[in-house]
Parts: sequence; C-alpha cells; structure tokens
Amino acid sequence: MAQPATPITIDAESAADPVLSARPENRVWKKFRNHRSAMLGGVLVVFFCAIALLAPILPIPDPSATDWGAVRKAPSAAHWLGTDELGRDVLSRLIWGAQASLLAGVVSVAIALGLGVPLGIIAGYFGGWTDAVISRCTEALLAAPFLILAIALAAFLGPSLTNAMIAIGISATPVFIRLTRGQVLSVAAEDYVESARAIGLSTPRILRRYIFPNVLPPVLVQATLTVATAIIAEASLSFLGLGQQPPSPSWGSMLNTAKNFLNQAPWMALWPGIAIFMVVLGFNLLGDGLRDALDPREH
Repeated sequence: MAQPATPITIDAESAADPVLSARPENRVWKKFRNHRSAMLGGVLVVFFCAIALLAPILPIPDPSATDWGAVRKAPSAAHWLGTDELGRDVLSRLIWGAQASLLAGVVSVAIALGLGVPLGIIAGYFGGWTDAVISRCTEALLAAPFLILAIALAAFLGPSLTNAMIAIGISATPVFIRLTRGQVLSVAAEDYVESARAIGLSTPRILRRYIFPNVLPPVLVQATLTVATAIIAEASLSFLGLGQQPPSPSWGSMLNTAKNFLNQAPWMALWPGIAIFMVVLGFNLLGDGLRDALDPREH
C-alpha cells in the first residue's frame, strides 16, 4: 500500500531568500583560478605582502644604517641594489618601505569602507532627506580630484604616515558611498526584498541578510582596485614630504631623494619605481579577476 506523500513546507523567510541551495563559492574560485592575469596579480600581491611581513627576520642590513665608505655605490655583491646618498642599502630600504606602502593602502581602504559602506546603505535604503544630504555631501567631495583632496587633508593634519592614511581614506570614501548607494537601490527593488518586508522582517535583519551580502561583491572589487590607488597616493604624499617621515623608509620618500641623483645614481630611483609599478599592477590585476569571477552574468 502506497504511503501518503509527505507535504513539503517552505519557510516564509526562506522563500524570500534568492539563494535556496547551492553556494557559488566553488564556481567563483574556479573562474578566478582560470583567470591567468588575476592569478599573476595574486602572486605579486602575496609576494610583496610576504616580504613586508618578513622584513624583521630577513638577513638584510638595517635600513637606517649609514656607511660613508659606500655612498651611492652601484649594485654589487655587497649591496645587490646599490646604496643611496648616505650609504644605506637600497634593497633593505625597499623591503622595509613595502610595509609603509602596503599598510597605507590597506588601512586607507579600511577607513573608506568603514565610512562609505554604512553611509551608502543608509542613503540607498532609507532615501528621503537622508539620501539627499548624504548624496549632496558626496557630490561635493567628488568635485575635488582624489589626490588634490588627499594632499589638502594631509597638509591640514600634518606630515606623518598615520595622517596620510586618514587623508587618503577620507578622500576615497565618496567612491564607496556612491557605489554602495547604487547597489542598494538596485537590490532593494528586487522581489525577495519586497517579500521579506511583506512577511514582517525587521529592517536590521533585511539589511544584514539580504542587502549587505548582495552589495558586498562589487564593493570588494572596488576595494581591491582602490588599494592600488591608495598606494600611489601614499607614495605621492611621501614624495611631497607629507607621508612617512625620514629616516623611516618609504618608496615615495626614496623617489624624492633619488630625483637629485638621477645622473650619478639612477638605481636609487629605478628600484622604488619598479616596486610601486609591480604592486599596483598586482592589485589591479587581482581586482579585475575578482570582478570577472564575481560577475553573476558570467557562467
């Protein structure tokens, strides 16, 4: 005798969720792994992060130690990348300078995310006068070029790496506000969000479960690309004397010193320039790969 069919019940909250079963992590990783330029970018980023973290234990000279008998010496077995105007080892200063550049990039973007994402969610979800105020302030900040605004804020706060990171983070915030607001407006109009409202879910729960997870992928991609921009900005501020202060090494300050010795010691400018180029290239390639891997239209 046939058994009666067991009725299938669907929780009302689950019905509002756009993802009911399989998670896309495997598909995203597979697409990212097959993206050659993204993998190259990831290797470059991991390499520079590794040397920055391992700088204290690597067998390299003190980056601030001077040797008056080896002033502006060309690359050799004793100094693989040469020495600077004070006889300091360029390789050592390059490795320790990676700490300042990567720290500035990551912390600046963290500041921009911490300010921009909540403001963008508030503006996009609640609308009304809140959206109007946040949007007008964002447009006012976007009217100023990113680097000019960062220089102005850094000059106001005072020359130091910490103030440079704050200035860069605030300058990058409007981009994340605008991006997050646009994504929230798009997601909030979807049927599953309307269903969540209809079944009586609270606003914090809707924001946490349905809005934030769906705006996160494009924000992560933008954050990766913005790290590269922040590294260039930190190097620019250090070049102008508004970032990392001597004798602490920084790629921007190394370029500032090297500009006076381009004919006598071109290697002083060559290596920090290559380092900036490579790490920025790595973050840009990584960001492009993440964008392609997280694009739901790609299968």
